[in-house]
Amino acid sequence: MTAARWAFDAIGTRWEIESAEPLGADLRDDVTALIDGFDREWSRFRDDSAVTRLGVAGGAVPAPADAVALLGIYRELDAATGGAVNPLIGAALARRGYDARVTRVDHGAEPAPADWTRILTVDEDLLRLTGPAVIDVGAAGKGRLVDRVAGLIAARVTGDVVVDASGDLVVRGGPVRVGLEHPYDPRRAIGAWEIADGALCASAVNRRAWGESLHHVLDARTGEPVRTIAATWARGADALHADATATALFFDGGPELAYRWGVEWARMTTDGRVEWSPGGKEGLFL
Repeated sequence: MTAARWAFDAIGTRWEIESAEPLGADLRDDVTALIDGFDREWSRFRDDSAVTRLGVAGGAVPAPADAVALLGIYRELDAATGGAVNPLIGAALARRGYDARVTRVDHGAEPAPADWTRILTVDEDLLRLTGPAVIDVGAAGKGRLVDRVAGLIAARVTGDVVVDASGDLVVRGGPVRVGLEHPYDPRRAIGAWEIADGALCASAVNRRAWGESLHHVLDARTGEPVRTIAATWARGADALHADATATALFFDGGPELAYRWGVEWARMTTDGRVEWSPGGKEGLFL
């Protein structure tokens, strides 16, 4: 399907962009600048990012372009999961060892602030935080960024485009057949889905895992890692909603939210059972 491939590392992950025609130097520079700009706004791993500066003592910073969309998605995630998904989970992740330096030293569980919608707001072109807290938009942020990168490229080249950011994938054109990696054996797949003019996002507890059963998917209400779901896959019209669904599926309420958003899904429990949405069984190896 594609004639050109560009692979690079950014925001701590591997990117692969395939296109029907090679991307010119100017377009590559614009893609790089878009990703770096998003990272400088939202990364809690950078000392110079907007959320790091905001988290030191609260206050306000100019609202990133994605602030309204991301906080809106988080409000829906919070409501659907009973508070299990929360953008102020950053301090809880840091305590478990997934901190800015990725020390992997566990200092115990700490719930995220349950009243985050009063603490973190966006209005009058400002992102506001009323006190010290650590913002982490990992539940939907990479999906949002992949959407923006795919949109930038598709507007300036002809033909099919595939943007894959290690678990968050957008296809413009297609169809493309994508394997669903088994969380306990990366040499195997539990199925393969076709993606055309849409997105596929996945999450698994074997990625970014360390210590004694610690990983990056925490329940914001307790600060404890999820124990019942091993991996999730979500297929939708855009990566923002697919990525957010892949996170929500680790908790009760995730399937209902996926239905409202029109996202197909599958997930594997930690005891090896596979569950799926009404449209998600097609392509599963069952």
